[in-house]
Amino acid sequence: MQLPKKGLITFKEKIFQMLKDFEKYDINWNDGRLFGYIFDPGKKYRNIAEKALLQYYHKSGLDFTVYPSLLSLEKEIVDFAIKHLNGDDSCCGNFTSGGTESILLSVKAARDYALSKNPKIKNPEILLPITAHAAFHKASQYFNIKIKPVAIDHKFKVDLKDLEKKISSNTILIVGSAPSYTYGVIDPIEEMAKIAQKHNILFHVDACMGGFILPFFKKLHIDISNFDFSVDGVTSISMDFHKYAYAPKGASVILYKNKELRKYQIFSCSDWIGYTMINTTIQSTKSGGPLAATFATLLAVGEDGYLKFAKEKWKAILKIQEFIEKHPDLKLVVKSNTPLIAFTSESVNIFHIVDEMNSMGWYIQPVFRYGNIKESIHLSINHSNVKRINQFLKDLSSAVEKAKKLPSGTLIEKIQPYIDQLDKTETIFKIFQLLNIQPGEIPKRFAPINEILNLLEPSLREKILLEFTNLTYR
Repeated sequence: MQLPKKGLITFKEKIFQMLKDFEKYDINWNDGRLFGYIFDPGKKYRNIAEKALLQYYHKSGLDFTVYPSLLSLEKEIVDFAIKHLNGDDSCCGNFTSGGTESILLSVKAARDYALSKNPKIKNPEILLPITAHAAFHKASQYFNIKIKPVAIDHKFKVDLKDLEKKISSNTILIVGSAPSYTYGVIDPIEEMAKIAQKHNILFHVDACMGGFILPFFKKLHIDISNFDFSVDGVTSISMDFHKYAYAPKGASVILYKNKELRKYQIFSCSDWIGYTMINTTIQSTKSGGPLAATFATLLAVGEDGYLKFAKEKWKAILKIQEFIEKHPDLKLVVKSNTPLIAFTSESVNIFHIVDEMNSMGWYIQPVFRYGNIKESIHLSINHSNVKRINQFLKDLSSAVEKAKKLPSGTLIEKIQPYIDQLDKTETIFKIFQLLNIQPGEIPKRFAPINEILNLLEPSLREKILLEFTNLTYR
């Protein structure tokens, strides 16, 4: 791209046509075929959210004394979140851009809090279940904190014995999920909280996916175990609004049991020649749009609307799981009572199933094997999917039949001579050539590539995907 010699303000239609051209290969995010990433409440609520977003879009959250409206909105939203998750008057928190930022802040606060209480800690560690979100690994890289992986049991929940065994004098934080993203399973939060209390360790519950919707599921008498501030020992919780609260991106909160803990997430700097900078979150300049849009969405949908959404999703969850359980070639990884479902196959290449579904306009996510846990397909069910469930299941059945007839391992032989050298960048580029991966282009089908990645250990996958991404963004 280069700037036009003369601005196109008088030909603004051309600008919007160019933007439309860029969307040519994007999936249609609001027609109910996308099982992840975008959570859409429908046009009538979306219009209200978009209007609020634009009204506050140009207000900056850098300095709350300039825009006290943003401070008021944030207080209102955080107050709702605390009540929603059974917090008391001592609880506090902040609005963030998404689950990753909320998680990063929880880890940063835990590290600095622990070091302030025990300066002898030289190598801080997080006890992280292998089912916990990758954002915790990002936090560990950013903040130089070691991760100690915690095993899971046959129900894909945290192994409590392994958790307690891994505690050391360097442990600064224990993490649980409500639910885990991949499998939709809620960890034994009450038992984990008791262990955290026993050893005087902070305990964070990642409820980015479930924090908003699970209380509504409870109101529908669905069996949901306690996971929030009603559990003694939970010291912080992350919860997204841009998932099952259906606010526009990006909208999340990080909540703490008290202000003593929260103050360790705040950044304050006067040691430079400019103005004193105080940031409650990672971002400094940030639009007030998402705050206003979240506030507007919560009020527009209301408790009755969210309960209706929850009922519809629960019916869809049961229908999908029943279909998978009855299908001769599909298998649930674990039974879920949340909107997150994982399934696999013993007889069909799941990566071909994903490609076939995506070719029919759906979007579903492949999940690579991890240790002895088999590869699977992930679904995040949202409101827009509900009306499409019958068609989805029909197309899924068709995709399985098509996948049965497709060859597997077509590229694995090609790269076999290079398997022992995959830690080298030059070898990875050689493989890209063999796989006909062109710089800046996204492959049409991923199954042959995913088969290869599925065979590799996570560290090699990471290296290959890093090089691919670095090549794509050029």
